[in-house]
Amino acid sequence: MQDTVAVAAVTFDRPDDLRTLLLALSQQSVPLASVALVDSGTQDIEGIARESDAPVNYIRSLSNLGGAGGFSLAILSAMASGAEWVWIMDDDAHPEDPEALETLLAAAKAEGLDVVVPLIVAPGEPTRLSFPFRLAGRSVHDRAEVEKLGIIKDVGQFFNGALIRSDVFFRVGLPDLRLFIRGDETDFMLRLRRAGIPFGTVTTVALSHPPGWAETQQVLGDRLHVLVPETAFKRYFYYRNRGYLTRRYLRLKSLVADGVGYPLYFLKHRDLRGFAEWFTAYSAGVRGRGFGPPSDQGY
Repeated sequence: MQDTVAVAAVTFDRPDDLRTLLLALSQQSVPLASVALVDSGTQDIEGIARESDAPVNYIRSLSNLGGAGGFSLAILSAMASGAEWVWIMDDDAHPEDPEALETLLAAAKAEGLDVVVPLIVAPGEPTRLSFPFRLAGRSVHDRAEVEKLGIIKDVGQFFNGALIRSDVFFRVGLPDLRLFIRGDETDFMLRLRRAGIPFGTVTTVALSHPPGWAETQQVLGDRLHVLVPETAFKRYFYYRNRGYLTRRYLRLKSLVADGVGYPLYFLKHRDLRGFAEWFTAYSAGVRGRGFGPPSDQGY
């Protein structure tokens, strides 16, 4: 008997990207039970959902729940369909080929994994990874170099393309909506590790998603780099959530890397305002403060 899969997807004012995603989902070799699509945007998306050949369950959210809240709502709706697996998607991502889901399911069964994640490659540049892997102490963007590893266990770049057994959410919970954006995916991965849930990256299947290359800033060559999101909105949540997760999970390596990397980066660029922005948000996270949507933060 074939496993049942429901998609949990979120969208926010990306109608063209959403059409691409829904088309890719409708062409999967494994039929989907449903596509729970949470729309928090301002544009007319419902029409696109109705016209799709994918089995879309359109869910309108009048509140911007952030990535974490949107995914949580979509995941619950996908689980409510009775599906055994939930496949998570952002609207600016899409499976690279029609066999993507079939490959992930096969790998999960063969390796005894409850969570499997594909590689994430750059649109128009499928030989390059959108987000690097750390191999032997260096950042690797070359898809071929990572692909030859087969399945990389206990590592995954969430949430795009993550295929998760429905019962996993009862064991570790949903994405933490307090984190809003930037950090909820790391928190979820750390919870999987703490719970001892087997997961891994399947390097023979890929999802297309815009890269984060512009955010990566080298401090000491390839040995130490920091991420600096391009907008004040994203920077606040990234810095704050990183501080919070460092304390919550006692991530001493992250504390040292951030405590050295960011001051050096802002000193190098003589950016006192940037340093103050980082310190304020990061320290709020370490103290467990400043949660909530952007309206609570003055953004």
